[in-house]
Amino acid sequence: MPDYGHDLRFGSFITPQNRRPDAVTELALLSERAGLDLVTFQDHPYQPGFLDTWTLLSWVAARTERVHLAGNVLNLPLRNPAVLARSVASLDLLSGGRIELGLGAGAFWDAIEAMGGRRLTPGQSIEALGEAIDVIRGLWDAGERRLLRVDGAHHPVNGAKRGPAPAHDVPIWLGAYKPRMLRLVGAKADGWLPSLGYLQPEDIPAGNKVIDEAAGEAGRDPREIRRLLNLVGGDFEASGRGLLQGPPARWVEQLLPLALEDGVSTFILGSDDPRAIQTFAGEVAPALREAVAAGRAPSGTGAGTASVRARPARALSLRREGIDYDAVPASLAATAVEPGDRGYDDARSTYVWPGSPGLVLRPSTPGQVAEALTFARRQNVPLAVRSGGHGISGRSTNDGGIVIDVGAMNGVEVIDRERRLVRVGAGARWGEVAEALAPYGLAISSGDYGDVGVGGLATSGGQGFLGRSYGLTIDHVVGAEVVLADGRVVRADAGNHPDLFWALRGAGGDIGVVTSFDIEAAEVGDVVFAVLVHDASDLAPFLERWGTLVEGSPRRLTAFLSAFPGQAGGQVLAQTVAVWAGDDTDAAVTAIEPFLELAPVLRQQAQLAPYAAIVAPHRNRHSGGQAQLRSRSALVDHIDGAVSAAVAGMFAAGDVAMFQIRSVGGAVNDTAPDATAYAHRTQNFSLSAVAGESRRAEADLAWERLGVNAIYPNFESHGDEDLPARAFPPDTLRRLRQVKAAYDPHNVFRHNVFRNGFPVAPAADGEARRENDQ
Repeated sequence: MPDYGHDLRFGSFITPQNRRPDAVTELALLSERAGLDLVTFQDHPYQPGFLDTWTLLSWVAARTERVHLAGNVLNLPLRNPAVLARSVASLDLLSGGRIELGLGAGAFWDAIEAMGGRRLTPGQSIEALGEAIDVIRGLWDAGERRLLRVDGAHHPVNGAKRGPAPAHDVPIWLGAYKPRMLRLVGAKADGWLPSLGYLQPEDIPAGNKVIDEAAGEAGRDPREIRRLLNLVGGDFEASGRGLLQGPPARWVEQLLPLALEDGVSTFILGSDDPRAIQTFAGEVAPALREAVAAGRAPSGTGAGTASVRARPARALSLRREGIDYDAVPASLAATAVEPGDRGYDDARSTYVWPGSPGLVLRPSTPGQVAEALTFARRQNVPLAVRSGGHGISGRSTNDGGIVIDVGAMNGVEVIDRERRLVRVGAGARWGEVAEALAPYGLAISSGDYGDVGVGGLATSGGQGFLGRSYGLTIDHVVGAEVVLADGRVVRADAGNHPDLFWALRGAGGDIGVVTSFDIEAAEVGDVVFAVLVHDASDLAPFLERWGTLVEGSPRRLTAFLSAFPGQAGGQVLAQTVAVWAGDDTDAAVTAIEPFLELAPVLRQQAQLAPYAAIVAPHRNRHSGGQAQLRSRSALVDHIDGAVSAAVAGMFAAGDVAMFQIRSVGGAVNDTAPDATAYAHRTQNFSLSAVAGESRRAEADLAWERLGVNAIYPNFESHGDEDLPARAFPPDTLRRLRQVKAAYDPHNVFRHNVFRNGFPVAPAADGEARRENDQ
């Protein structure tokens, strides 16, 4: 196979000499500035003239932002694989997914033995390397609950706890030359990493043949294995005609057949000369990329396509009907996740719902979102869009379909401090947003949990801890970048696509894929955060008094309540979380103290804290562990006698496991009902209840006794036919259907508001014309 179709990458191979540590670091920084993709360091722990390579990698990871890093190659006999697995995963998490793992079986055995390592024969060292790969991969598999056991002769592991998982699917590259090592590359590794100076001209095609045959025997596709090459001993100044001697054009001429005929896709320059690194990055890399693209054009081989097409036989059997995996756009292939991938368990489910999508696409730009959407429309499977995946509704995963995960688009930028204008990527989580805004003394009211994604909340409402003071999240969205169903990328604000802008604020998931929001933040630094726990066993009067007290409180106070059964029979506990939007502790205490009189207090605490601290991101792994719970919602003007009695009846009958009230009056209701698609602007409270699936029928019947006709879709876990009419008043729904007809006439986003269907249907042509004539 002359060309494996991988995208071209270029790197540097730097000597970790310790005479001038700053010079080594500067070469790494220069590599990043020059545009290289990868920085690598040799690893000889027994060499006293070298810096320790792992320490150096950690230091450089902290000093760089974009470039990937690797040992070239790490000396396995002196690095315990179980510890190395956790070291790699930890540094990968800390660096944002920029660590690769190059491994060597060992050489210079006298020096290794002098350092306390165990001398191995060549056969034993290869056997030990194979065991080490099993250990490393096993520990990275944090989704597997069983303890790791590897019955190895050299690296046994007996019941180790797995994890952490790296931030990305870390490849394992092996430095290999002899047939047995090459067969190990084909059987278990993700890349072959030799040095050109140790190879004869025929060694690369011969090595590829051994690797490809071993891959086939292991049930793998040879395209899974990247071919890398260290270029050591080259010279841009030399006038001779030897290999890699002469100007950049000669380098390109000599490297081109290695790419097109031998499948090498990563070229790593071994040099400590800053000028050579700059020349390699600035002249050789772009010219070689262009030449390879031209060489591939007649055969239709696209760079990057192998990342999705090249699958082990086991993984190929897990692919789903209705998805053309070979047609995944090249720009998305490298980060796509499908069943059988090591990262699939982390990508398949949401906080509440277990999912089994056939493909998860992870775009990082609006253009890539458009490509993902265009591809998805051609497939005969459901489509879901995910930002944070925390939503109760479960609409951001599916079974057998495609998920477009915008989590990589997670930037937070203060673009105008004077206007308090913030640009937030749809893939960010609100805890991260709060952390980023805290140094500016700004905050955005955004739910009550830091792991919630920006995209889902900022297109539906946003009932947050600052709600009574500042309104819903959507009330402060002043613009958005949106990818429409037909793939267009547009700006929506008061002056551009105003009808789309209206619909995005309350029903955005049904209209398009928002990639970023411009939001006016509030001047918020420290807040008073109070938690009170009451014995609310006499539940009905407690709830009624609680609601009256909230409505009469100053707008600076926003209170949420959670009620759940206590340990004693018939006992109900009620936890109030109250936030005073400011640092006036005296005023806050005056507002909060009346809540202490509602019922016997079991616990109380209050503190002055940064807003970012109370919505800190937890970064929990989503495993769909709450799918047996059903959630219902309602919006009510008051917690009156009828509402409180109905809720108390649900608890008495055991119909609900938990009940919550979020206060949404005050500033929320300052916005006109027709200003956004979230039109429920008279209600002071948002209710939700959680029931077990076994009590679904009883809970539904009890919930209907509330007699409410307004809901908040984010808290509805199951679709019902009348949900759109309850989520949107008649005039709002009519207008929303008009917008839907204009921007998503084919109902592409029909799965993106209510998990089990019943979306907002586009207005029919005749209906649209009648509406426009009025």
